[in-house]
Amino acid sequence: MAEDDVDFAVAAYRDEGEWQVVELNPRIGEDVEDLSEALARFPSDVGVLGLVSMNDDFFVILRRTGERVRALLSDITAVTDWPLASGVADLLDLPDPEDPDEPLPGGDLDIITDLGMTAVELSALCDDDDLFPEDILRDVADRLGFGDELDAIIG
Repeated sequence: MAEDDVDFAVAAYRDEGEWQVVELNPRIGEDVEDLSEALARFPSDVGVLGLVSMNDDFFVILRRTGERVRALLSDITAVTDWPLASGVADLLDLPDPEDPDEPLPGGDLDIITDLGMTAVELSALCDDDDLFPEDILRDVADRLGFGDELDAIIG
């Protein structure tokens, strides 16, 4: 996997009630453990979100609150081709996809419910074949209140 496979990797966290979004080194977006460790350095009362869009193929949302790590993988079929997806599947102890041609989200669809986006809404975005991972993550950022900050980083 090449560093340019990572469309973007960012950390989003609230500091004194305001969202802060920081671009992460794309290499961090290639490995779930590296991503989790990178998120640990940011302060936040609601946890730090790591958003990674990979090669217009899938995305990962990782949420770290202290030592607790929660994750969502937008497409479990990505585990066969991408180390990041495989790492998330291992972290969550997800089973292998039953149908390798059926893209389904895996992990914690409630990962951002308390921040303003329900599991049903997030699942519907993941199921929309017309949206790229970047589009979905932009929608998530807009809904949670840091869309402008994300746009400033990823353009």
